[in-house]
Amino acid sequence: MRDDATVPEPLSTLVPAAREGDQHAWDAIVDRFLPLVGAIVRGHRLSEVDGDDVSQTVWLRLVEHLGDLREPDALPGWIRTTTRNECLRLLAARGRVRPVDPQEDGAAGGLDAVEDDVAADDLLAAERRQLLRDALDELPAGRRDLLLLLLEDPPVGYEEISRRLGIPIGSIGPTRARALDQLRRTRSLRGLGPDLVGGERS
Repeated sequence: MRDDATVPEPLSTLVPAAREGDQHAWDAIVDRFLPLVGAIVRGHRLSEVDGDDVSQTVWLRLVEHLGDLREPDALPGWIRTTTRNECLRLLAARGRVRPVDPQEDGAAGGLDAVEDDVAADDLLAAERRQLLRDALDELPAGRRDLLLLLLEDPPVGYEEISRRLGIPIGSIGPTRARALDQLRRTRSLRGLGPDLVGGERS
């Protein structure tokens, strides 16, 4: 049985359910991405009140546009882009967009902004890792096992991969290419572009 406390529900399940008015699904989306919105808001050094305004606007826009989101797994990027745009819009309206001189007193706040941006990047990276795990689960066991062996650190040699999986060494490369192509076309990764899955093995 799935443990919802440790394994988040996939966006491919949550987003359609939220579209249909499922309050649990909506709450799960907000809970998952509220830290990302907060990190981006802090990165723009908004006041608490302005940050709350941005957050409310982001969730209102999501309600309006959730039905327009073609790929549920594109939601993290949509939230990040919308939050940044709302932060910049609010700063522009307040006339607060200005260059920061690193020699000015208080410029150390820029370090906080960098740390918050790193936190936002970490959250997105965690989402991408979860999407990749979900995508691997969609593959046939043999192809999934091959890709996981090729990602081992330290690298596993082709001879050892051949022995473990019982396939000829000469078929590892072509099978790997087919597995990566299938991985890119899984429901979990569809629409995210080719950069989420690795290129050629060095």
